[in-house]
Amino acid sequence: MITKRATKLADGRDLFYFDDADSTLPAERNIDQRVLDPRPDTARMRQDVLTGEWVSIAASRQNRVFLPPADQDPLAPQSPANPSEIPSVYDVAVFENRSPSFGPMLAGPDGAEDAPPSLDALTEVGLNRQFRSVGRCEVVCFSPATEGSFSSISESRARTVVEAWADRTAALSELPGIQQVFPFENRGEAIGVTLHHPHGQIYAYPYVTPRTQRLLASIERFGPDLFEQHLANERASDRVVLAGEHFTAFVPFAARWPIEIHMLPHRHVPDFAGLTDAEKDELAHLHLRLTRGIDRLYDDPTPYIAAWHQAPVHTGRDTVRLMLQITSPRRAADKLKFLAGSEAAMGAWIGDLVPEKAAEFIRGGIERA
Repeated sequence: MITKRATKLADGRDLFYFDDADSTLPAERNIDQRVLDPRPDTARMRQDVLTGEWVSIAASRQNRVFLPPADQDPLAPQSPANPSEIPSVYDVAVFENRSPSFGPMLAGPDGAEDAPPSLDALTEVGLNRQFRSVGRCEVVCFSPATEGSFSSISESRARTVVEAWADRTAALSELPGIQQVFPFENRGEAIGVTLHHPHGQIYAYPYVTPRTQRLLASIERFGPDLFEQHLANERASDRVVLAGEHFTAFVPFAARWPIEIHMLPHRHVPDFAGLTDAEKDELAHLHLRLTRGIDRLYDDPTPYIAAWHQAPVHTGRDTVRLMLQITSPRRAADKLKFLAGSEAAMGAWIGDLVPEKAAEFIRGGIERA
């Protein structure tokens, strides 16, 4: 049984330990005895009147740690020489980000909390509209090791990470004002990673993200069975790269990135919290195989984003399905795809590889792994 243990950091932020089913760690954990500065003010988000999209202005993130030496790893267990964020040795640890893009509700001058905006208020469009960026950002540490990624952990540990994703998705979905929960892993400096420690993050947004809004619009046009038909179409193609009893992974028909893999559950599940134990077991195994396969495509590890798209908390629960999307800008051993004029400015994508050929290439990496 995977065990969860809750505690607090010195400045009041939440910390959760998730112990592997086969863990050898003791139940007792050290107390965080650091003296920390007060938590920064929660950022404010401003609306782009041209698109209606929200932009969180989180200036405090400018001071976050950038590629520190291994002996000063802020995600490693604390030691006398390394006053990190996690007081004890751990299997998997999840804690509130010290420099978040979205943060807690704060009391105003009159003592009243600055409540998150309603859905109706978020969908209106106007000049100079802004709200406090009420939400939550959490760091998910996959291992106490100072280097690696999801692909470097054991299958037992991968199952613990999946359990942590499910637990935090359920908990964050219950917070006031949260509209969508997004677990993800950034891997590699080419993606913008600032820590080599194996970890991911979870964002709990105060709005439904632009990508998901476009998905909801497509479902409205296509019909409520979009995911069912989409999955059946992909499973019948030669773009499948890996399949199990509960999940199938494939290169999508209209892949944008040189390396792009999607994975869907065979039944409708809106988010991690809705998975059965058998589905979680298989998901941990397949996700490991995918990430290890990507690392065997070339002689050195491939940078990627592993993004877990989930249904919004309050809408689309019956139509939007949990989906993994792994994307990488790596288009050759020594070449990256950069988002230039057409993609970055106009959102008009031009693919570098034929998806069917990309699927064949990725299947080779999975076989070698």
